Amino acid sequence: MTTRQKFIAGNWKMNASLPANAALLGALLEGLRQQPPACEVAVAVPMPYLSQVQQLLAGSSVRLGAQDVSAHDAGAYTGETSAAMLRDFAVRYALVGHSERRQYHGETDAQVAAKAERLLAAGITPIVCVGETLAEREAGATDAVVARQLDAVVQSLGAAAAQVVVAYEPVWAIGTGRTATPQQAQQVHAVLRGRLAAARPEAARVAILYGGSMNAANAPELLAQPDIDGGLIGGASLKAPDFLKIIEAARA
Repeated sequence: MTTRQKFIAGNWKMNASLPANAALLGALLEGLRQQPPACEVAVAVPMPYLSQVQQLLAGSSVRLGAQDVSAHDAGAYTGETSAAMLRDFAVRYALVGHSERRQYHGETDAQVAAKAERLLAAGITPIVCVGETLAEREAGATDAVVARQLDAVVQSLGAAAAQVVVAYEPVWAIGTGRTATPQQAQQVHAVLRGRLAAARPEAARVAILYGGSMNAANAPELLAQPDIDGGLIGGASLKAPDFLKIIEAARA
């Protein structure tokens, strides 16, 4: 099967509280009851709220996601969370290699690949994030950077690479209000698509999401691009009306 389902995933980052989560998901689920989504929908939430959000999403079509995972199965790794622990909370997706993890925590391509391996072994789908900085884009290195980041995961996973989701997030467009033009985003998505197909023909069905400040206003044009299969949504996923508009834009 080569048809790719649209996928909208929210990344709450380090923004949450028990009452805020209940209010946000209450509004989101009510909106989806009124207008059922035509795409896969997930929210990646901070670790302390996995139990609460699991309960709030019970019986709904919205999937639970985590924002990271340990590269280790178990052991003396204080503060880390294993894939098996995520599975205990029915986590369906988990982000790996988000630019903030690479930038602030020094995560390497090899570590990102190891995390993706752990997730797949636990039956959880990795959302593998790749993207270039402004300096790398201005140096004309965008294609080389995203190819390197993606290749590390594909080579590590082998045939299982067809089971991941990829998110392209230009670092210069995350949380800055700047967004790649639909044409710029499509060009990089096409590079990633070609890279996947060349390495693993079965990976043609892998969904590639755009993760650079997609919002309710620009989502329709971005999602209309042939190789953009959805969005990894940051700030807009914290506002139910905006997130619902983006989900609806994926219907077209």
